[in-house]
Order: sequence, then C-alpha cells, then structure tokens
Amino acid sequence: MTGHNHHEHSGKSLIEEAERVLTQSGEQWTAMRADVFAALAAHERPASAYDIAEDVGKARGKRVAANSVYRILDLFVRTNLANRIESANAYLANTHPGCRHDCIFLICDDCGQASHFDDDKLTTALREAGQQHGYSNVRPVVELRGLCPDCTG
Repeated sequence: MTGHNHHEHSGKSLIEEAERVLTQSGEQWTAMRADVFAALAAHERPASAYDIAEDVGKARGKRVAANSVYRILDLFVRTNLANRIESANAYLANTHPGCRHDCIFLICDDCGQASHFDDDKLTTALREAGQQHGYSNVRPVVELRGLCPDCTG
C-alpha cells in the first residue's frame, strides 16, 4: 500500500481547518455551513443529508431543509472538506481537509462503519484508464464493501 503523509484533524481542530480550507478556496464560512460541517463531523459513520438536516434543525431549534444541506454537502465535497460514500448516498467529514488524494473506502455491510486508506498506485491506474478512454479530470471513487473486524470478530 502506497500513500503519503497528511495530518488527521479532529474536534475543534477539524472545524478550524475546514473553515481555513473553505475560505482559501474563495467561499464564505457562513453560520449554516459551520453548523452543517459540525453536525457532519460529529458522526462517526457516514451520514445522509437528512440525518445532518435533522441534527442542524435540533441545534437551531427550527426545521432545516435537506435540499439546503445537500447543496452545502456538495460544496464540501467539491472543496475536499467531505467525502461522499456513493453507494450509501451518505457523507463523511474529511479528517484532512485540503489534502487532495483519492481514498479507497472500506464500508461495513453490517454496522455501516466506514474507513479509508490510500493506495496511490491503484488510484493512479484507475485515473490513467479513464484518460485512455478519453476522459479528463478523472476522479476515482473506490468503495469496498464487506464486514469490518468488529463485526467478524
């Protein structure tokens, strides 16, 4: 497995780094975006936009539309603050915002836990295969499903 070094953030450090990365990309860190990111970061497992909307609504004391949350989550994915778990239509906060690399996600079919690892050799081969077929800006999204060690133990 090949990879590279990056600093994993958590808690307040993760939120501060996400704000820094988003504002450096030319976007504003609004109160709603901060609330959505905080709610997303609080989840240990991938969360849907509806889960996040419910969490933010409870924190704000008023209903929050899932459509608004989807738009913010899409922005977070574009700016590398979050990763989308395609097969589950759910999101995970990126613990190393601003670090651009292709993650390979491991998703447990039983408990829903998701983790990731880097394998630049594999994702580079996928990107090159896409380019050989005429695609540009290829972004591999790799998900492996199975049972995590906790569920098989």
